[in-house]
Order: sequence, then C-alpha cells, then structure tokens
Amino acid sequence: MVQSCFTFLADSDFLENDIRVKPDLDALGVLVIALPGTIFNKAGVLTSCGASLIWEDGKVATFNCSFEANLTMNVTAIGTKGTLQVHDFVIPFKEDSVAFSAGIESWFNELVTGWRTMPSEHVVTTNLPQDALMVREFSGLVADIKRNGSKPEQKWPTISRKTQLVLDAVKAALERGL
Repeated sequence: MVQSCFTFLADSDFLENDIRVKPDLDALGVLVIALPGTIFNKAGVLTSCGASLIWEDGKVATFNCSFEANLTMNVTAIGTKGTLQVHDFVIPFKEDSVAFSAGIESWFNELVTGWRTMPSEHVVTTNLPQDALMVREFSGLVADIKRNGSKPEQKWPTISRKTQLVLDAVKAALERGL
C-alpha cells in the first residue's frame, strides 16, 4: 500500500483561474483517482479499510487501518498555515522518546527547486515507556477517586465514546457499501 499527500495553500488567483479548477478543462481538481479497498475476512470482519470523515464545517479527516500491510503508524494534521506529522503515534519507535515535525507556512523557494521554510523536528523524552505512563495516569485517577473522593474525570470516557461512535459509523457505512 502506498499513501501520499501533496497539498499547498493556493491563492485566490489559482483558485479562480488555474486549469485544475476549471470544470471544462480538468474537472478533477485535486482528485486523481480514488480506489476502494475494503477487505473482509471469511468471517466478515474488517481486515483492511480506509475512510473519509467529512464534517459540516468543511473539515475532513481520512484514515487507513489494516492487518494486511507493513507496520505503519503515521498521523498528519494539515491546516492552512501548518502541518504536524508523527510517524509512530500509537507505539513510539523508542521507549524513552517520541519525535514529531511541524511545518509552519511552508512554501517553495524562489526557483521551486526546494522548500523555503523547512519543517522543524522536535523530540519529547520521557523516563518511562508510553504504556507505563498510561497505567500510571489511570492508577493516579483511580487513587484520586478512592483517597480523595474526587469525581471521575470525564475526558477519557468522552474521548473513548466519541471514538467508538466514529468507528461504528464507519463500519456501518462500509457494510452498506458507501
């Protein structure tokens, strides 16, 4: 499986006049070709799929998950003024650190032979692996409830529930052939 991303923030002249935005000339815009690729096993369980999530405000997210491809854990968040990339967002390559890159207002150099502004690389170090930090966070929340009578934090149940709703909706859409 090969995934690629090419984006740039077009100016108003491009969006009004470039051949790629003229329905009678190119008509595909940013789209080249989209391929379906959902794979189910013999029992009907998803083993490979991709999906696009489109919100009413115009925001879009895409994801791919598979038991049929090489180990890959990439996430890229792209906005109009910047890009954030993490190449090991589920389980870091190293137990004691995780790296990410951030590009701000990236653009080509004058001759369009390279980039004018390069993404910056950042490393976050920790004294424990991510798994241990999650267990420590969870046990701290439980201890705070037991010892101090604190109320359960709503952040993680809310995120978990929203994640499950998205996954259920994607699965239902794939089963309907959408």
